[in-house]
Amino acid sequence: MTKNVCMTDSRPFLMTDGVFVCAMWIQSCAGIGYLFGSKSPVIKSTMGYNQRQVAILGVAKDLGDSIGFVPGSLCEIFPIWAVSLIGVVQNFVGYGLVWLIVAQKVPAMPLWVLCVAIFVGTNGETYFNTVALVSCVQNFPKNRGPVVGILKGFAGLSGAILTQIYAMINSPNEASLIFMIAVGPSMVVIAIMFIVRPVRGHRQARSSDNSSFLFTYSVCLVLAAYLLGVLIVEDLVNLNQTLLTVLVAVLIILVLLPITIPVLLAFHSEPRHPAEENLLPETDKQESSKSELQIGGSFILSEIEDEKPSEMDLLQPTERHRRIAHLQAKLFQAAADGAVRIKRRKGPRRGEDFTLMQALIKADFLLMFFSLVLASGSGLTVIDNLGQILSISGV
Repeated sequence: MTKNVCMTDSRPFLMTDGVFVCAMWIQSCAGIGYLFGSKSPVIKSTMGYNQRQVAILGVAKDLGDSIGFVPGSLCEIFPIWAVSLIGVVQNFVGYGLVWLIVAQKVPAMPLWVLCVAIFVGTNGETYFNTVALVSCVQNFPKNRGPVVGILKGFAGLSGAILTQIYAMINSPNEASLIFMIAVGPSMVVIAIMFIVRPVRGHRQARSSDNSSFLFTYSVCLVLAAYLLGVLIVEDLVNLNQTLLTVLVAVLIILVLLPITIPVLLAFHSEPRHPAEENLLPETDKQESSKSELQIGGSFILSEIEDEKPSEMDLLQPTERHRRIAHLQAKLFQAAADGAVRIKRRKGPRRGEDFTLMQALIKADFLLMFFSLVLASGSGLTVIDNLGQILSISGV
């Protein structure tokens, strides 16, 4: 009976690792905005646009990539897979229309039509990013920093990954890059959109988390170094189609490599006592319930999870369960004796979940918001105009 209970309790932990890996794959093809410098020369030459008109398309792309509060709000209303599906529809319809216009499959349309299509298509990227980040942050509440860093790292590499896949296709029609942008990410997200979701049960840090994140960091660094090396070799040497296919095959293997984490944990996961994950009743509305304790006339903001020392997570499961149960018993006894008075606090603390209105009045959120608004413009300017700069310089 004990063995069955342990196997059941370890299942959510394996699922969270699987969700994390699938979120990496979504991020690996979600950096559509980084490819604007590659597709803008094709749009410019085919449509006969000048540089000012291309810049207007770049602004439409930036606006679509910046409006992310909509998918964030929808995550609170609809299931995660529904939000992913909305992003797929936007990406496919938006960039599909751009491809039809640039490939001259439909009659030429005004500039504003392309602006709307690029806005809609690029806005689908924000749905992919939001789904991946929201799911993994909720699944790993004790490791939010590493999770967000790894996912954003894969998103940064997505442009180079898609470029290498397009180089392998070797299509004579340059507009096929836009077609690949419309179809490729949509297919990947549809294939795994029912897997990427918040999984209830991962409430505490595990001793294997550090090694798992270190391995994933290493894969991300190796992938970045490999992409850089391949790009340099392609610039210096004229590679044939067979060698390009081999290089892309190695690239795909590196992208798929993190799947070994949940596979290995399935055979080497440590047993956990069910009481460790049920110190507090777990419901959808009270996932991170906090309390304010009054002891000896002074108020202490606390929760049972925060009362235990951080090094307790590194103890053996049996010893960790014994100490947590002892701490829980002392708190319950103190509450029963009247020494502890539980009182609701106003608003969440730093590191907890905030609503949009709660975040808007916090200095941390405002500082990050204005820092991004004021500092990200230079990078976007380079990305939007890099294709034109390289074509002028003859690269």
